[in-house]
Amino acid sequence: MGSGQAMHESKTAVKTQATETTKVLNKIKYVYSFGKIRTDGNKSLKQLLGGKGANLAEMCAIGLSVPPGLTISTETCQVFHKAGGKLPQDVLDEVVEGLRIIEEEMGAKLGDAENPLLLSVRSGAAISMPGMMDTVLNLGMNDQVAEALARKSGEHVAYDAYRRFLDMFGDVVMGVPHALFEEELAGLKKERGAAQDTDLTAEDLKELVVRFKGVYDKVGKAFPLEPLEQMKASIYAVFNSWNSDRAIKYRQINKVSGLKGTAVNVQSMVFGNMGGTSGTGVCFTRNPSTGENKLYGEYLINAQGEDVVAGIRTPEQIAVMDQTMPGPYSELLHNTRLLERHYQDMQDIEFTVQEGRLYMLQCRSGKRTGTGAVKIAVDMVDEGIIDVPKAITMVEARHLDQLLHPQFDDPKAYVADVLGTGLPASPGAAVGQIVFSAEEAEEAITAGQKVILVRIETSPEDVGGMHAAEGILTARGGMTSHAAVVARGWGKTCVSGCSDLQVNEAARTITLGGVTLGEGDFLSLNGTTGEVIKGKQPLSPPTISGDLARFMDWVDQYRRLKVLANADTPEDAAAARKNGAEGIGLVRTEHMFFGSAERINAVRRMIMAVETKSRKAALEDLLPYQRSDFEGIFRAMDGLPVTIRLLDPPLHEFLPDGEAEEVVQEMASISGCKPEDVQDRIEKLSEVNPMLGFRGCRLGITYPEIAEMQARAILQAACNVKKEGVDVRPDIMVPLVGTPQELAHQAGLIRDIASSVCSEEGVNVAYRVGTMIEVPRAALVADEIAEHAEFFSFGTNDLTQMTFGYSRDDVNKFLPSYLSNGILTVDPFEVIDQRGVGQLIEFAVQRGRSTRPGLKVGICGEHGGEPSSVKFFDRKGLNYVSCSPFRVPIARLAAAQAQIEQA
Repeated sequence: MGSGQAMHESKTAVKTQATETTKVLNKIKYVYSFGKIRTDGNKSLKQLLGGKGANLAEMCAIGLSVPPGLTISTETCQVFHKAGGKLPQDVLDEVVEGLRIIEEEMGAKLGDAENPLLLSVRSGAAISMPGMMDTVLNLGMNDQVAEALARKSGEHVAYDAYRRFLDMFGDVVMGVPHALFEEELAGLKKERGAAQDTDLTAEDLKELVVRFKGVYDKVGKAFPLEPLEQMKASIYAVFNSWNSDRAIKYRQINKVSGLKGTAVNVQSMVFGNMGGTSGTGVCFTRNPSTGENKLYGEYLINAQGEDVVAGIRTPEQIAVMDQTMPGPYSELLHNTRLLERHYQDMQDIEFTVQEGRLYMLQCRSGKRTGTGAVKIAVDMVDEGIIDVPKAITMVEARHLDQLLHPQFDDPKAYVADVLGTGLPASPGAAVGQIVFSAEEAEEAITAGQKVILVRIETSPEDVGGMHAAEGILTARGGMTSHAAVVARGWGKTCVSGCSDLQVNEAARTITLGGVTLGEGDFLSLNGTTGEVIKGKQPLSPPTISGDLARFMDWVDQYRRLKVLANADTPEDAAAARKNGAEGIGLVRTEHMFFGSAERINAVRRMIMAVETKSRKAALEDLLPYQRSDFEGIFRAMDGLPVTIRLLDPPLHEFLPDGEAEEVVQEMASISGCKPEDVQDRIEKLSEVNPMLGFRGCRLGITYPEIAEMQARAILQAACNVKKEGVDVRPDIMVPLVGTPQELAHQAGLIRDIASSVCSEEGVNVAYRVGTMIEVPRAALVADEIAEHAEFFSFGTNDLTQMTFGYSRDDVNKFLPSYLSNGILTVDPFEVIDQRGVGQLIEFAVQRGRSTRPGLKVGICGEHGGEPSSVKFFDRKGLNYVSCSPFRVPIARLAAAQAQIEQA
């Protein structure tokens, strides 16, 4: 061999080795171990390992007693679904390698005939989705393993684990209906005279295993005896549950998007069903309903985890554990305090005690109510655990939304109507008509009904109905049952475990306290006290005080963005100010026209007028009403700005409803016109596309007397209240401008009227003239429009409509399919479209301020109260957002969080 050939072969070998080394270095890691021998992850890897996996690794790292296990990453979930529901061999190889580490730490082996290891397989996404995905416990059981476990831990433990596994594996993995196993269990208990599952003997449990195997045979399913096959199938089932109907619906309801999928946690089993020295429980480091700094939760002796959360057995309060298991309870208290300070948040914890030894199975930030969230945040600041900025970020918009919901007017007044009491699982007041299924609740909400969902117990399949209902009532289940946890997370009023409640789903009735109510009857729930109340009890609006008032003071210290409100009446304005609004960002003058018959009839006479003279006469009748309303609003907002939009809708919207002939007759009667003239006028007002037609500034330009009347009413009202000593600050807004010439025309008219009125009244009023940017062209020529505008207010509802080309009135015909197919991730009329509409806003702000550096800029669409949109507007340098009065506190919070996130 020549030297050239040798050199070539040497280079090839080096290159090949380098390639192999690169492959090893670049190899994606799919499986992460946790335990005493090896822990690969930590809490910072939440997106990769899911919340459960990251926190299990973190608990191992800080020295808590955690059964060893492995986490298959969320990225693997993507790989699984892209491969058509299969895992590559290298992933399975990593799982087997991780299993060997678990076996080494536990000193036991999966499927071993002498010293068997049993496993749990659980889901765990980056965002907690309680009960929405699948779990398998006691994995690894077969006849041989059951015998080995019986020799080691007793027959009762072994065959209880076996029957549980057959049930859960069949239901979750094999598609065998859980109800078939329940029927066999109920039948055997009846035969044996057993009230509870725990009353069954070891021989009974052996018989139950035989009957459960028979269920598989009946449905033509083969139960796999090989534990590795069981594990693979269970992992596949958990990954598949990411796309289950209930999981998808949960993500849609909670607006969860952008996640890679769920992780899978395979963990060594520990047994809470090994007799009186064993048990299992769920607890929160603070009360998630009230925020009280006291351990809150439940546990069951001689049970496994699903017994607590499923609500099948009513558990004991966690405080009782101090008497029954003082050693594990003391350790649990220590661990909960440690975890809360470590994570700087209230924790939701699952644990098992096996023969007197405590094991920590999970920790995560606990779901909480609005009341709980605010108290926990305030108390943790006072206790020195967190600072104020951290406290502000801990409270979510939905928490404030809950606190701003109505409460019962007077609880003492309904005492005679209280039918019974259950567990106060999630606070608040709920009033609605009784329904018995999730489907009925969802149908009712589309029909505009408010309902109470009544169930014996809820399951994850009920998630859609639970979200639709005003409140939830269950006969079974504790404070940590599925119904309680999900309801608290959503701020839904819930009374659970009402043991005296008899639910007859077949007859569609409930009986409680000797009273029988049927489907459609009204029921009220007090989730704070657990009271179930007959009838439709009156509600009253909430108030901002105590911890919430203190918290909102912190919020206002940290925000830059001002928060105004959309309000059309003095009452709305007063409510807005009470909720912390710093002015009115939108007064829709057309809403005032419907305040009385005299008002709307004056408008209708104006519409029917063909000549300017008769149109002005009708407007003169309308002017005093407008002036009076403006005076009331100015008084309510003393010292704060009030932005008043001139008439915007097309005129045909003010015509009466009804058949054409009826409308003509009514309008003829009001206006004194002949019916044929009325018919002709109505036909001329008719438009093919009214939202893009004769409305906004186009009305004011074509009929300047309309804009003149409104400007005069505004300025006269301002002069009148200024004479009373009110600090009045009117901003007059011209709608639907698309060209600078349109605004120049209207601004000139307004300023002429203002000059005349102020001269007549002998009062000088400082005012501004601006425009609503809702036409895309206006955003593009904002620099020219700013020559005539002293402020911009983005009407994001119409701007979204015109940018997308979606009709707001028709979008629901196709939006659901767009969301389900991933064409859109959110409804753009709820959450601002940052890439499209957002860019127009950003461009318009920059161009407008290039002409007028001090230009005041805000938004007054529905997006003004949506948290992620508010944060976007803050980043883009807007001066204010305006939203409905009851969303003002939410916008204030979002604005503060935006500043903290940018710091």
